[in-house]
Amino acid sequence: MIGIDEERIREVSLVLSNLKYSVDTFDDEDYYPPQNSSKRDIFMYFLVMVSMDHRLIRRGKEIEGVIEGKHLRGSEVLYRLGSIKFKDDPSFFYPEKLSSIKEEDVRSWLSVENKGRRIYPDDIRIRTSLLRDLGIKLTKLYSDPFDIIVESQGFLRKGTNDGFIDLLKVFKAYQDPVEKKAFLLAKFLERRSVLKINDPYNKQLPIDNHLVRVAFRIGMLTADEATLEKMALGLSFSKDEDVLIRYEAREAYRLLSQFSGIDPFILDDIFWSFGRNCCTEEKPSCLSCNEGCPRSFCEQGCIFVKKCKAGSNKRYMVKELKVAENWWY
Repeated sequence: MIGIDEERIREVSLVLSNLKYSVDTFDDEDYYPPQNSSKRDIFMYFLVMVSMDHRLIRRGKEIEGVIEGKHLRGSEVLYRLGSIKFKDDPSFFYPEKLSSIKEEDVRSWLSVENKGRRIYPDDIRIRTSLLRDLGIKLTKLYSDPFDIIVESQGFLRKGTNDGFIDLLKVFKAYQDPVEKKAFLLAKFLERRSVLKINDPYNKQLPIDNHLVRVAFRIGMLTADEATLEKMALGLSFSKDEDVLIRYEAREAYRLLSQFSGIDPFILDDIFWSFGRNCCTEEKPSCLSCNEGCPRSFCEQGCIFVKKCKAGSNKRYMVKELKVAENWWY
């Protein structure tokens, strides 16, 4: 059984009141389309890239490698390769090419140099399937893919499945019940001024493994002993169990946004960076910084250390939530 500790969430919201943070505009040309790109090209880029924005794993480990002399890992690899492809051929991100894309095309695109050899994610077949599904359905359903933005009228939820989040659900890549990729896409598009959101009260955080891990460690989420034991042993959760846990995490962060007054998408920036760089799976920076830590979360140790449940109960020093193969996050 998973629960939400509302009192702990209120305490965390007070800690956040002293946090200094900057808002990423997602216009770094190393990873995203240039500022002068058309809204249509920006939309297609992010629609495609987010459709594949789930764990980049190679034989059980996060993929990493060198691209143009720079060592990158995880999502950095994905978006750097996406940016290079965009500069070379923006039409690659349009339905005509996506609908007939082949596994060898995706493998070649997503390969990266690592210790003198080329490696690529384990699930090339799945990523190819997601891209092809996106291309085929866009071709059949829309004369112009940008009509998704037009039809939504800037609403995340509207009428009977007419909001931006619901319009995406026709695509295989965006059918996660907890809507991680859909809200991540909305965040990117809002920051790039492609999607003007008229119902900000419907925003949710895109819940991934980093946010779930941090929510348990800090104590915003609680769990029974059987669930904690399952996580400690690294046993796999079913898709239904995974959905339930991430729904509860999403509600916990919604309350945190409400109590702190911080926009959900900005809150996602904060906790995703914190989980990826500071409160990492293997070496959380509780008392000192990790390499690559943005330093925003340090105050003679982690700013949450006094509120961290894992600090007093090691059962809550959970690692990644193990789930059956999926492309949700």
